[in-house]
Amino acid sequence: MRFLHLADLHLGKSLHGRSLLAEDQTAWAERFLELAASLRPDAVVIAGDVYDRGAPAAEAVDLLSRFLTGLCDLDVPVLLIPGNHDSAQRLAFGRELLSHRGLHIAAPLSAPGRLERVTLADEHGPVTFWLMPYVFPALIANALGDESLRDYDGAVRALLDAQGLDFSARNVLIAHQNVTAGGREAERGGSETMVGGVGQIDYTAFDGFDYAALGHIHAGYWVGRKEVRYAGSPLCYHFNEAKQAEKGPVLVTLGAKGERVQTEVLHIPPLHPLKPWKGTWAEIRALAEQAEPKCFVSATLTDRRLTPEICDELSTLLEQRDCVLLERSSVYRQFTTANGQFSAREARERSLPELFTDFYRGKRDGADPSDEERALIEYAAELIASSDGPEADAALAERLLRRAKEAGR
Repeated sequence: MRFLHLADLHLGKSLHGRSLLAEDQTAWAERFLELAASLRPDAVVIAGDVYDRGAPAAEAVDLLSRFLTGLCDLDVPVLLIPGNHDSAQRLAFGRELLSHRGLHIAAPLSAPGRLERVTLADEHGPVTFWLMPYVFPALIANALGDESLRDYDGAVRALLDAQGLDFSARNVLIAHQNVTAGGREAERGGSETMVGGVGQIDYTAFDGFDYAALGHIHAGYWVGRKEVRYAGSPLCYHFNEAKQAEKGPVLVTLGAKGERVQTEVLHIPPLHPLKPWKGTWAEIRALAEQAEPKCFVSATLTDRRLTPEICDELSTLLEQRDCVLLERSSVYRQFTTANGQFSAREARERSLPELFTDFYRGKRDGADPSDEERALIEYAAELIASSDGPEADAALAERLLRRAKEAGR
């Protein structure tokens, strides 16, 4: 049996105020439908966070409707659970009727705590898919009538124990949780809203399942064992996520019981790749002149402050490459305090010529000193380094003034 594992679509997401729905997410949905049409998988699994918010915009609902309709028109069963960003009640509307078209949506968890399950079959027999919506301890405790369940790991284990699982047959779990191995969490991508350390469930809670299709974390990776896997988000939703591996659905192949499960990431290129750039103005400008077409850019300057002129020039260069500047910032700062003196910490971290040069740039809108001025800066640093203390200040000032006059400054 082959199925495609997706998660964290976040339809309706915006990036730095730019909606990704009409272009980026629509283009991705169309490309996925083309992929599904060519592969003809036995099922498509969507592990939560279908929408970016519980009350999605009408346009996001319309895109999901067209996406799911396209899959149903291909006669591909769809198994979908709500994530923490979704409203389980809204997603579950009409689910009994939709199940007749092969669209199976998990209902909100309620007493007596029975998970929805869907059984499909291949030449090796049945495969049972267990649809576990996003859950938390209080919800499970209420559904099972056990108020002693207070932590995520213990509550999820109790919920799974209550299902009467037959692990002699093939079982697939679909879940949207924070799954870890020995308490070690993966590096966040930047767009997850979960607080680190919250809601941890050890991957061993899913021992016995032939595959656990996970959602919640936006990077794609396996946890503890290769059969417990996050699909990751289909697109980068934060510039920090640009460093993650290429994104795409996971093609999962199940053989007979006991055979090794095979997984393969099928990369779907984004309409607008994210490019986080950090460097000097000269480096940023060079990157912009050679930028990959149709990319979204975050530019961070390290050697000067942002000015309207720099922003206009950078935007113009990117527009020529059909790119968009979504974020711009500067980490450059003058090494002076409010009264114009260098702080002790900064003075310890940098050499005197560096401090002088940064001070100069701050006063000249980021311009570098000329060769003559650099020589004067070096001379001043040497004099200060060889000064005998406060009593030599007057003589030091006189020598600096004389050298500046000689340099024509």
